[in-house]
Amino acid sequence: MNSLGAANYQFGLDLFKELRKTNEGNIFFSPASILTAIGMLHLGARASTARQLGQVFHTEKDTESSRINAGEKEVRTHEEESKKIEKTEEIHQQLQKYLDYVEKYYHASLEPVDFVNAAEESQKKINSWVESQTHEKIKNLFPDGSLSSATKLVLVNTVYFKGQWDTEFKKENTKEEEFWLNKGTSKSVLMMKQHHSFKFTFLEDLQAKILGIPYKGKDLSMFVLLPNDIDGLEKIIDKVTPEKLIEWTSPRHLEEKNVNLSLPRFEVEDTYDLAAALAALGMADVFSEQAADFSAMSARSGLHAQSFLHSSWMVVTEGGTEAAAATGMGLASTSAGGFENVHCNHPFLFFVRHNETDSILFFGRFSSP
Repeated sequence: MNSLGAANYQFGLDLFKELRKTNEGNIFFSPASILTAIGMLHLGARASTARQLGQVFHTEKDTESSRINAGEKEVRTHEEESKKIEKTEEIHQQLQKYLDYVEKYYHASLEPVDFVNAAEESQKKINSWVESQTHEKIKNLFPDGSLSSATKLVLVNTVYFKGQWDTEFKKENTKEEEFWLNKGTSKSVLMMKQHHSFKFTFLEDLQAKILGIPYKGKDLSMFVLLPNDIDGLEKIIDKVTPEKLIEWTSPRHLEEKNVNLSLPRFEVEDTYDLAAALAALGMADVFSEQAADFSAMSARSGLHAQSFLHSSWMVVTEGGTEAAAATGMGLASTSAGGFENVHCNHPFLFFVRHNETDSILFFGRFSSP
């Protein structure tokens, strides 16, 4: 597995466990979308801010490039103090270098807006772009009042996915069943069913099952981690590590088995401001007016992240999965024998993975219909 794939698992699981502290019901987000936004932010960061962001990708704490750039910044700051002069052309040149790299690595482009005089109109324009990119699934990524005249820059990234199952569920087999939130509470769901061969393993130590459900073309799969016990998920989550998740879902660990699969038809949607969660994961400088260093965007900008918003949506039906996610940041300046039974009628973890790159596009917990 490549290092980015490993970082994807690590970040996805770390963020899930952080969000779990304050979210009792369903949890759903796109690690790929959030990591892409962090990557764009990392391009413009320097010093400790760059190191904190770089740790998400498990890069070296302090590369030679970072040291050189940090040194260049110190020289410029010293000259600035002595001359007390603002070099407008230098700022524009630096900003253009940043935008060139963002376009090179993330195929992103600059769209000028007027936050100072038209913050509300700019907000609507950004939200409209996100809505169109996600086929109208993500609306109002930036809520009213989230952008203001103090906003200097907004980074936005979207992910949209629509996949057909490699073997579709037959609609006539879908029946109404109970989904157990816990041993005493249930809700009615439409349970899809099929008997087919799937990648499967049983985790004896966790008393849980993992199943891989491929999409057409088999480049992507949805994996389900289902505990045997109705109340089992919360008991085993702390035992799930990125390394184990990678091992359990690797081709050498999964076996092709005949499976009786029951999977609820479900829809999940979530919106988070991830600032507190990301700060808790070691990225506190990004959101600090005093500590944030985004001098690679502009030497004397005083930029810091004002918010880190993420919205995601997914629907799972007999035909397949449709999902979308968007992440946005507002930067402001101060200023084979028998059949195995996999009956998903109680809380489970799930994620959609691009198999070749081991990138997790979407990650979630389904615990409440």
